[in-house]
Amino acid sequence: MMTPDDPPKPPSTLAPLRDPVFRMLWLAWLAANVTMWMNDVASAWLMTTLTDSVVMVALVQAASTLPVFVLGLPSGALADIVDRRRYFAVTQLWVAAVALILSTLAFVGGLNAPLLLALTFANGIGMAMRWPVFAAIVPEVVPRNDLSAALALNGIAMNMSRIVGPVVAGMLLASFGSQYVFLLNALLSATAFVIILRWRSQPKASALPGERFFGAMRVGLQHVLQSPRMRVVLLRIFCFFLQSSSLLALLPLIARRLEGGATTFTALLAAMGAGAVVTALFLPRLRRGISRDGFVAWGTGVHAVAALLTALAPNIWLAMPASALAGMAWIATANSLTLAAQLALPNWVRARGMSIYQMALMGGSAVGAALWGYVASASSVPLSIAVAAVLGPLALLLTRRLSVDGGLDTDHTPVRPSARAPEPVIDIAPDEGPVMVTVEYHIDPARAAGFNAVMQETRRARLRQGALSWGLFRDTTVPGRYIEYFLDENWIEHQRRLERFTASDAGLRERRRAFHRLDEEPRVQRYVGEPMVAARAAPAAGTDEPAA
Repeated sequence: MMTPDDPPKPPSTLAPLRDPVFRMLWLAWLAANVTMWMNDVASAWLMTTLTDSVVMVALVQAASTLPVFVLGLPSGALADIVDRRRYFAVTQLWVAAVALILSTLAFVGGLNAPLLLALTFANGIGMAMRWPVFAAIVPEVVPRNDLSAALALNGIAMNMSRIVGPVVAGMLLASFGSQYVFLLNALLSATAFVIILRWRSQPKASALPGERFFGAMRVGLQHVLQSPRMRVVLLRIFCFFLQSSSLLALLPLIARRLEGGATTFTALLAAMGAGAVVTALFLPRLRRGISRDGFVAWGTGVHAVAALLTALAPNIWLAMPASALAGMAWIATANSLTLAAQLALPNWVRARGMSIYQMALMGGSAVGAALWGYVASASSVPLSIAVAAVLGPLALLLTRRLSVDGGLDTDHTPVRPSARAPEPVIDIAPDEGPVMVTVEYHIDPARAAGFNAVMQETRRARLRQGALSWGLFRDTTVPGRYIEYFLDENWIEHQRRLERFTASDAGLRERRRAFHRLDEEPRVQRYVGEPMVAARAAPAAGTDEPAA
């Protein structure tokens, strides 16, 4: 029997599936990930039949993940400024088309190693397009308290696909050939397309026009760079996937060393996925006693040991448990970092922020796959994985003071500013700018150090909201008088700031006001840039040009 002092029970990992919208989207995500793994398995194994180059085999993983690094931010910007439902659906059509091309070429024997890499890259473009939009959709349809469980379910979908995809792909590879794997991919992608179209999303309520593409990318990148927690999360995810990519990229070669074929490769991947699925089911309970930083530290160390054991195992019966352990460490670390990133981002920039997160993740994976493939070709597969197993924990040790917890999670609940800005008495075009805002503070000079610390946080907050520049000046004739200024790109971007105002911003505003010692509110003034038209030169004496 529970008492009022007992801590609340953690939500069940399966709780979000009770919501029909999330359940439908989760099934589409599962189908999308199954196709990804089937494609990667078929491509990696097919490459071993097309070439003897170790580097080319490892580059299949790099070609699959590199598009996310290259196209992550543009796809995230699109996902934030267009209809997310339609955009998500289009990504599945893209993947279906690439799979159909691969299947056709495989049927007619028209594939070679470079062409296979190119089409693997094209398939990766679909992944680059779909991941940010799905990451942004999940917090919209799931309550905040269930977000950790929903992310764990997403991890289960990814790792169930790591089991189902390789098993199905392995069966088709052994019985029929890679062309049938690609054909099934096309059918599954088309099915996911139909599922997504059944979802009726709620359109964004805004009286302002949508953001421009390049401006949206600038604001998204600026927001992430001005978020201390996101910077740490990006470093952590890059380093972890740089380390963990060694095992995944070289797994086909480990399977060959164990004198196995596609079945051995499939079994190792399935064991890795099974370990991740089992761990994901218990993540909400495990989080009660371990911080996100603890998960990252333990996950990094355990994955390093498990990868080395897999590479050195003398037979598949020892390699499979080691692969399962690697999968357990992988999901614990990746889920913790994904949760930290989701909670650090407000909804209006979430797809862009998560796309940058995915860029760091896939950048580490792509760089690692190429790097460890080169090291393996110059030495051996076990030595390459051993180097990765040492460098990962070493990087974590050198940056141990950086935290992905960082205290309480920021409250990104949208709120209305306490007072509306006065209506302008002059005509201002929507794209007219830049717009300069000044705020005047009068503080006690003895409290200048504390005020300066709060204004440092204010600077980051203004820039995260999209300001072009920010500055703070003190009056040389009136002690304690300060002028804050910041620039917005144009009048529309200035108005958009009101839609981006959150509970966290409101709290920071109250902290600034606490330093203001006058009875009236800090004085706010707004200015719009005046276009400077060059004056025409006066005509020289004796010319026929009329005077203006």
